[in-house]
Amino acid sequence: MKVGSETKLYKAERTDVSQNQGKFRTYFNFPGRALPDHADHGYGPLATIVESFMDPDTHIAMHPHRDEEIISWVPAGVMRHGDQDGNDLVTDADHLMVMNAGETFWHEEFTRADDPPLRMLQMFVRPHSLGLEPNVQHEPIDAPVEGEWRHLFGPEGSDAPLFVRNEVDLFDLRLDAGSSADLPEIEGRDAYFYVFDGAVEAAGTRFGKTESGLLVDDAGVTLTADEDATVVAFLVDPDAPVTRQGTIGR
Repeated sequence: MKVGSETKLYKAERTDVSQNQGKFRTYFNFPGRALPDHADHGYGPLATIVESFMDPDTHIAMHPHRDEEIISWVPAGVMRHGDQDGNDLVTDADHLMVMNAGETFWHEEFTRADDPPLRMLQMFVRPHSLGLEPNVQHEPIDAPVEGEWRHLFGPEGSDAPLFVRNEVDLFDLRLDAGSSADLPEIEGRDAYFYVFDGAVEAAGTRFGKTESGLLVDDAGVTLTADEDATVVAFLVDPDAPVTRQGTIGR
């Protein structure tokens, strides 16, 4: 749904694409589907944003990924990770993980019985080339500051604390009800934002929890929180070269 007659902002409602595996439940958001008549479910290198729920004492057995960049963003709770290299990592509100799967990488995810229920986002970015060297990044991140965008990852060589191997940057934001912030901008990029919690207004339209917007070829837009909100925003080069052979994000 397009928002406004001039602003090229498209709204997507909560996704209806999901998988229920009992203690592990996933909802697949496809940014390209926000744009009418767009042939690709992804938008350039940004393939898929998955809202994932894991109950306590859940184990997702060791399995492979290839040719995709997988980012785990956990605003509360913990997601535990093991992998083929012997890493034993905990991703939480203070840490971000990027798994650059490359040619192939095996990993497992789990929660312990005494962990809280987990809701997180896992984001899938298409790399620029096939068969890249696999790698895992797990880094502490600065504490969020209300009303300020926090830069979490970007292309190799950017100022972000972690990297993906294509032209996508990720920011997150906490907004108190009634406060506002402009979407971040990078020349030549379009913006896709997802409301994780709360609700915001942009260009006169309300975006509630789990709804998203795609801003195309536009000078920018301001988000105003109708209620306390947590938002993630991606700045994407829609014309960047991409591969389409990833395990999930293809």
